[in-house]
Amino acid sequence: MKRKGFFLLLMMTITVLLTSCWSKKELTDLAIVAAMGIDRTEDGRYHLALQIINPGNVAGGLQGGGGTQSPPITIYSASGDNLVEASRRASSRISRRLYYAHTNLVVVGEKLAREEGINTLMDALDRDPEFRNTSTLVIANHSTAADLVKTLTPVDKIPANKVLKTLEFTERKWGENVKTSIQEVMKSLESPGKGTVVSGFRLVGDHKQAQKLDNLQESAPEATLRASGIAVLKQGKLVDWLYGKPARGTVWILDKIQGTDINIDWEGKKEAIAYQTVRQKTSVSAQVKNGQPHISVHTRVEGDIGEMEVPVDITNPKVITVIEQSVRKEIKKELKKAIERAQKNKTDIFGFGEVVHRSRPNQFKKLKPEWNDVYFPKLNVNIKVEAYVRRAGLRNKSFLSGIKENQK
Repeated sequence: MKRKGFFLLLMMTITVLLTSCWSKKELTDLAIVAAMGIDRTEDGRYHLALQIINPGNVAGGLQGGGGTQSPPITIYSASGDNLVEASRRASSRISRRLYYAHTNLVVVGEKLAREEGINTLMDALDRDPEFRNTSTLVIANHSTAADLVKTLTPVDKIPANKVLKTLEFTERKWGENVKTSIQEVMKSLESPGKGTVVSGFRLVGDHKQAQKLDNLQESAPEATLRASGIAVLKQGKLVDWLYGKPARGTVWILDKIQGTDINIDWEGKKEAIAYQTVRQKTSVSAQVKNGQPHISVHTRVEGDIGEMEVPVDITNPKVITVIEQSVRKEIKKELKKAIERAQKNKTDIFGFGEVVHRSRPNQFKKLKPEWNDVYFPKLNVNIKVEAYVRRAGLRNKSFLSGIKENQK
């Protein structure tokens, strides 16, 4: 009996010590921020544009009672001397508490990135315990961050999801963009002698039309968001934009190519054969000879024949060998262009300095102070590319070859 009384008293004591739901957050009290746009005003303050999700409109589609329509998001903006002040000023315009735990996208305006840089922003984003540093960071290309955040997009009701999915699939299929998180950007900024790359996004069309519901009611919207180039950051500041082959060459060297197409010429016809990459691996090694660093880049690619615009007998092993040699030459050309562009900008976006530091730490200490401005621009880089054709699709013999034979 005494034992039962003791356990009853113990349970009552533990119950008193329980904290219950001390940190509960009611959904009806939260304003869920999907994306954040950061710009610099003319008077030098930060302008914050917050993309708030309208839960009812997202769940029920773009429709309301009485045939009216409502957007899936609402934008709240405010300015301040820093991000914390701007965020608190924005909270005075909304009836709910701003909730950043679901913020998956941060957009930085081009003017801010070019003139001031992003270094000062990183501290505020990383310090907030509610904000996730796995959020994706993009730079607004020839636009403001507010314009990108305000744009309504078809298919994906929440514009932030449109940007994230576009980056994911273009990285997987095309290879001229790279999805970068705030955590990765911070790590890159802290690395000795290394530049930083961040994907760019552009508003195509009228920015005023992009904010209207009419933009969602057309089969071909007048305004939309598009992945556009790679931003090159030196010491946190935007110094250049990479497009096309230099952009893809950069992604090759960073070993972040998931899939792309290489077009090669054949018998005088430009870009006659499409080579689709399936697997690739890029490795970088370094040596220091007589006080001068030397870098070796080795890329190995396997892929398939995707399309042929000329009659080609790919059952002939010699023909396959020539195709592989042409692919190697084209890839090597892209890697060389990317390196030359980076050397012109005096920005080691590939992390060559890190490779030298890992292999020759004592020697790199002497090179580090002048790495980007003296050693990297004159760096000797040896490029080696291996490319192999593994499959030819559903047919070995070209359809055009059959037509050519029948016409003889």
